[in-house]
Parts: sequence; structure tokens; C-alpha cells
Amino acid sequence: MRSKLHIVILAAGIGKRMKSSLPKVLHELAGKPMLSHVLEAAGALQPYRVCVVIGHGGEQVRERFCTSDLIWIKQEPQLGTGHALLQALPELDDEGSTLILYGDVPLVQAETLSRLIQEGLEEKCAILTTELENPYGYGRIIRNKDTHAITCIVEQKDADETQLSVNEINTGIMHIPNRKLHMWLPKLKNDNAQKEYYLTDLIKMAVDENVPIVSTQPKHNWEILGVNSRTQMAELERIYQKENANRLLEDGVTLYDSSRIDVRGQLECGSDVEIDINCLFEGHVKLGNDVKIKANCILRDVTVADGTIIYPFSHIESSEIGKGCKIGPYSRIRPNTNLNDNVHIGNFVEIKQSHISGGSKVNHLSYIGDTVIGQNVNVGAGTITCNYDGAYKHQTIIEDNVFIGSDTQLVAPVKISQGTTIGAGSTITKDTPENELTLSRAKQVTLTGWKRPSKNK
Repeated sequence: MRSKLHIVILAAGIGKRMKSSLPKVLHELAGKPMLSHVLEAAGALQPYRVCVVIGHGGEQVRERFCTSDLIWIKQEPQLGTGHALLQALPELDDEGSTLILYGDVPLVQAETLSRLIQEGLEEKCAILTTELENPYGYGRIIRNKDTHAITCIVEQKDADETQLSVNEINTGIMHIPNRKLHMWLPKLKNDNAQKEYYLTDLIKMAVDENVPIVSTQPKHNWEILGVNSRTQMAELERIYQKENANRLLEDGVTLYDSSRIDVRGQLECGSDVEIDINCLFEGHVKLGNDVKIKANCILRDVTVADGTIIYPFSHIESSEIGKGCKIGPYSRIRPNTNLNDNVHIGNFVEIKQSHISGGSKVNHLSYIGDTVIGQNVNVGAGTITCNYDGAYKHQTIIEDNVFIGSDTQLVAPVKISQGTTIGAGSTITKDTPENELTLSRAKQVTLTGWKRPSKNK
């Protein structure tokens, strides 16, 4: 049985180079705060307890993650990583172990962390290391030349020329027995170039006490990259999107250009899905079999059933789209809309909080809001539902087999009964009878002899 796993996430950094009033760990990667990514990786390990050490903008961070599952710890002032972990020490049981993560290292994978924990079983200290061609800025892993055992970690500013030539670096991610943390953390000193309490000094203490120190490396070096600037944030965003695109390709999704798709949330795809360039998926999007998303579309929290085509420049949010639908180009589907099978929504059409039944069409330059539309309805170009009276929204009901002529205004609340035909250019304010032609038009007149005004020469 695995001992109690505690996780401490260090998230107190001010992030001066971000040049932002927003706490660094709240800056978003793929549509979520960096800290969200770290918490998800931590949660996958099923820890006994998760502590988050906050400092700069700490209240903002707490408000963003208001959950009773986390223990929040204030570090003030910020005197280094060792000092940060020391603040969490009262929350760490004597038994068990602690995994140390960082709120600004968002791409670390749960699989990598699980391997590190396994390496650190049986009262060992485990360090996540990796080798970089250019290790500038990172603490170096110093090993015994004969045994290859780790002897210490030296920070960049404290390293001599020989140590600076080492390419193996400390990622900062460690797994340490709690019993040792309770002994070592109070003994940390700040006699270094930064005058800070280094977490890495714990490794020197482990060596002095002959505690075994083991290491493992991530599958990908991008897992350990941290964020200190907007440039680094942009670089990690591209890495994330590239990896996500590769996963989609491996799952059989056709991407017209894998460098021009952004997923900011979760995208599930059936078989034979095609996604054109510059498409953005936010929240939870689920695409059925044979779905085609054409260029420059945005989908947020949407379910799209089999065989539907979304044409270019369409925007769909918090809606359900049935089978065999055709949407766009330039369509906007707003929240709480439900389209049944084989519905056509055309260019420059906006649908809001409406239900449209199978086989119906709204193809051109129309607005449909707070409306229930039956089967096999044809809505002509330029039709709008006048659903707002300045204070309240009202519903329009359009029953089956209705034909609505172009340039029609339906003033809600109103019901267009089954089989009704509405003449073009009408303003309908009353319920219509079934299977009849209804229209409202002013009498057309011609003024004989009228002259168009013209400027004097």
C-alpha cells in the first residue's frame, strides 16, 4: 500500500517579467490558468492532501480556485523555495511523503510524476532531472564521478566553471519523505548569492545523512519548462497546441494544417472528422463521425452529431447540433440552441436560445431568438423574431410546414400555426390560422409626376 502522498504546489511568485497585475499562475495556457494544469496533473495522482503556497495576488488565486479540496498557505515575505515549503510544513503529516510542484510549470505530465514517486519509495529522495543543450539559468546536478550518485545541486549563480559545464539540470520537482522534511527544513540557511533559502539544499542534507537520492527524467523536455515572461508563455502555448494536434492526428482526425488549430479545453472526435485551418475549440466540444469543420470556425461547449458540416467563419456556443446539419458560412449559434437532424442555418444567420426541428431551414440574413420551430419550416431571407420589448424576452412558436416569406417580422409573443404561409414583407403581431396565407402590407402607391431632388448647377 502506498504511503500518504502530500503534494505542495509553490505558486507565490510575483512574476515581474510578465508585466501584469494578474498573478503569474493565473495567466492562461490553452484557455486555463497555468495553476489549473498543475492541479489536474496533481489530482491524477490521487494525493492524500494538496497544499498551494501563495504570495503575490494570493487572494485572487484563492478566489479563482474556490474549492475545499485545497489547503492554502500564505508565504510572506517570499524568501525562496525552501522558505515556501517551510510554510507548508505544519500541513505535512510525519508519515508519508511530499511531491513538490510549481504553479508556473504547467505542462508536467502525471505519468512522469508517477514514475518519480515510484523511484522515491522506501524513504528515498527522488529528483526529476533532465539534460539540456543550453542549461543556462538552471541549477546543475553534480554527481560522484565514480558511483554516478547525486552529491548536490548547485544554483547557476553559485556554480564554478566546472559545474557550469554540466548539462544535467534540476527541474525543481522533488519527492521527499515527510519524516526527513520535518528534520531538514528548519535547518535551511540563506548563505548564498541570492540570500534565499534554497530547496536544493535538502539534497546536500540527504547526502550528509546517507539517504539514497534517485532520479528520473521526463519523456519530453517541454514538461519541465517554466514561465517567467510573455515570450515563454507564447512558446509553451505553441508546444501545447502542437502536442494536442499530434494526438488528434494519431487518433485519425484530418487536420488540414496541424499548426493552425487551437484547443482550449477538451476536444473529442469520432471517426473521419475533418478540421480545416484556423479553427478554435473552447470548453468541451464533441464531434461525431464524419463531421467537417471548415476554416476559421469557433466552437465552445458544443456537441455536433454525425455528418454535419460547419462552413467557414461560423461561431457556435453552448448548443447541440443534430445529424446531417449544414451551418454557415458566417452563422452564429448562441447558447441554449438545439438543432435537430438535417437543419440548415445559412450565411449571416443568428440563432439564440431556440429549438429547431428536423428538416427546417433558416438560410439567409435572419435573427431567430427565443423561438421554437417545427419540422420542414422555411424561413425566408431577412426574417427576424422581435423577442425583446425593452424589459422582457418573449417566445415565438412556429409550427410544422410553415413557409415564411422574406423580410418578415414576427413580433413575440406570437404563434405561427401549422401550414401557414407568411407573405414577404409582413409584420405579424397576432397568431395565424392553420394552412392559410397571412400577410400585412401597406397599400402600394405611385406618385405620378414626382421628381427626384437634384443639386442646382
